[in-house]
Amino acid sequence: MATSVKWAVEDYHQMIAAGVLKNRRVELLAGNIVEVSPEGPSHASRVRKVGAYLRGLFNGMVLVSEGHPITLQQSEPSPDLAMVRLPTERYDAQHPQADDILWLIEIADTTLLTDLNEKQQIYAAAGVTDYWVVNMAENRVIVFRQPVGQDYMSVFELTDGFANPLAFPDIQVSVDCLVG
Repeated sequence: MATSVKWAVEDYHQMIAAGVLKNRRVELLAGNIVEVSPEGPSHASRVRKVGAYLRGLFNGMVLVSEGHPITLQQSEPSPDLAMVRLPTERYDAQHPQADDILWLIEIADTTLLTDLNEKQQIYAAAGVTDYWVVNMAENRVIVFRQPVGQDYMSVFELTDGFANPLAFPDIQVSVDCLVG
């Protein structure tokens, strides 16, 4: 029986530095190097629109990072949108770490199952307190909160109205702007 190799984040960084993964769209998920599916125009457009909306809404209170890596214990995913602590210079020598993350959003079209399962477990295990999945096909937002182990104790769905990120309880985020 074959055994798969689990890669450490440090090994993954060495492969990137050595050019082993050059010209490949990959993420490190729970120790596995996984190819990322190509991004379609509707997904790219939604990420850009939501990113612009959030930058305007937060007006410089956070770094809104689009599709860039975050470094977790055994993973280095590139969430569609990561709201991370300032100042931006803290990321000159490293990607945002779990303690830097205020809120993550994945925008799911072809990646829905991965976002709701594997990535949800990774983010929960890392202690990400606020993880939202925008389900493009059903125009709904699934909100995950209260991480315990590899799961979230609070999960609910929104199809309209407003929601408040845990890190910014005074800011109302329009669900229509996320799914629309």
